[in-house]
Amino acid sequence: MKAKSKLLVPIVSAFMAVSLLAGCSGNGGNSGNGETANNTADANNGNKPASVYELGKEQLDFTLYGHYDWYTMPAWGGDITSTWIRDTKKVNVKPIHSGGAAPQKLNTMIATGDLPDAIWLERVDVEKLRSADLLVPFDDYLDKYPNLKKWLGDEGINMLRSEDGKLYQFPNWYTKQPNGNAGYVVNKKIYTELGSPKLETTDDLYNYLKLVKEKYPNVVPYEPHLAKDGQGLDVLYSAFKENDQKFPGMRAVPNGDKLTSIFLDPQYREMMQYTSKLFREKLITQDAMTQTIDQITEKVMTGRVAVFAAASPTEIAMQAHAELVKNDPEAGYFMIWPIHKEGLDKDKIFPGTYGMLGWNVTVITKKAKNPEAIFAFYDWLTGPEGQSALMWGPPGIYWDGVEADGETPIFTDKYTSEAGEMAKLQGITTNLNWVGNTVFIDSTKAKFEATLPVEQQNWSTRYQREITWKTQSNATEFINIDPQPETEEGIIRQRIEDLYLEVRAKALFAKDDAEVLAILDQAEKDAQSAGYDKLLAFKTEKWQANLAKMKAE
Repeated sequence: MKAKSKLLVPIVSAFMAVSLLAGCSGNGGNSGNGETANNTADANNGNKPASVYELGKEQLDFTLYGHYDWYTMPAWGGDITSTWIRDTKKVNVKPIHSGGAAPQKLNTMIATGDLPDAIWLERVDVEKLRSADLLVPFDDYLDKYPNLKKWLGDEGINMLRSEDGKLYQFPNWYTKQPNGNAGYVVNKKIYTELGSPKLETTDDLYNYLKLVKEKYPNVVPYEPHLAKDGQGLDVLYSAFKENDQKFPGMRAVPNGDKLTSIFLDPQYREMMQYTSKLFREKLITQDAMTQTIDQITEKVMTGRVAVFAAASPTEIAMQAHAELVKNDPEAGYFMIWPIHKEGLDKDKIFPGTYGMLGWNVTVITKKAKNPEAIFAFYDWLTGPEGQSALMWGPPGIYWDGVEADGETPIFTDKYTSEAGEMAKLQGITTNLNWVGNTVFIDSTKAKFEATLPVEQQNWSTRYQREITWKTQSNATEFINIDPQPETEEGIIRQRIEDLYLEVRAKALFAKDDAEVLAILDQAEKDAQSAGYDKLLAFKTEKWQANLAKMKAE
């Protein structure tokens, strides 16, 4: 989602744990009921079991800040799922919004000490808060609330630990198996009316988009979602390079055991020429770098795009498909196997990535009055009941009861008969899933959907099973390789980030292929002047350390 997924989600989803109690009592945290802290202390000093916070026994109110310019949390209690959680679990999540200025918002919070109880953010931002002693560690809670430990496992938890050896992050859309939604969605009606041409290679795609422009002047041939964030542009990069699509986001490309400049990568340069050609021939929406999510959604929902590519296009396309087929069974959308350059192996093309640790994380700050209760809520939310509610609504509608394993929901007839309404609900609850459990969600829905006729299968799940889960590459080795913002390497990283975004936009608007290469050549010079080599050396060291840790574990 980013979006992203990324939307991608992946996209997640990705969508979204807490302290040593002795630490809590010393940092402003408390048990909330005057009982948990004492019992935990007894447990630490003897054999008396620690008490466990029970959701629904008392009211739990806490504030959550989503650290993204684009993120506005849906109103808690504004849909049937969060209303059910609010009423049955007595949990009320109060949003704090960025107002479209996330970096400034977080800096102000830190400077004034006016922190929320929990923050949903990228992993790279966690250390800034931890090093300032603003976060609550989760270690004492892992055995008391078992879902995270069960579904992520010790290997994943250890990879999330900070330099002090403690865990401060609750991951979102973590996994032990391939997942993700990145890829290409095609307008079925337009494709059929144009004769269902071969749509496999970059040449095929170019010719098809030209045909769309000629025959359908009011349709966007290629919709790249939020191009300013990469999205459909980064997806196209995978068409020119076998085995990986991790590199645009890393702003670096592996060569042997080192990370090297992306501006010099032959496949990246070729991709930039290709996308620039599509743009100047008006085959890509001309407001690609400035359009909003609402504008993108409106175009897809009304069928005014021919090809829609993104990190996680399924979230919008799933809803759009359901709406379009209501009025015309021949309309809607379908997904295709990822586009590849002629001569490359189509089975080695990966338009998206997944990682064991998923997308982003939630942290709990020392401002929280009852951090253990908040962790207990997140651990429930990432477990079977919480995930079932977020994905398929509260029990009694699309699912009712569980199978003999005590976890897998039993789906009702409404799962298929009211798929459109369920998709609308998921469009809301995906933005409330801050601790997405990929393995549970994906395994559960895939198992059930496989038993249904194709026409009754959930649109998104069908294409995940048939295409996207098979075409996402594992990027776990590249997690946590960015430097902290205030360090020398962190300052260089920001310079490179700013340069990369500026160059991507310039190259898209270039007048010809030669200008694209000239822009990238100048970008390499500017990057080196900004200290790019030092940043690449830092990232290489972190990458190699990850590889060593993964092998050791």
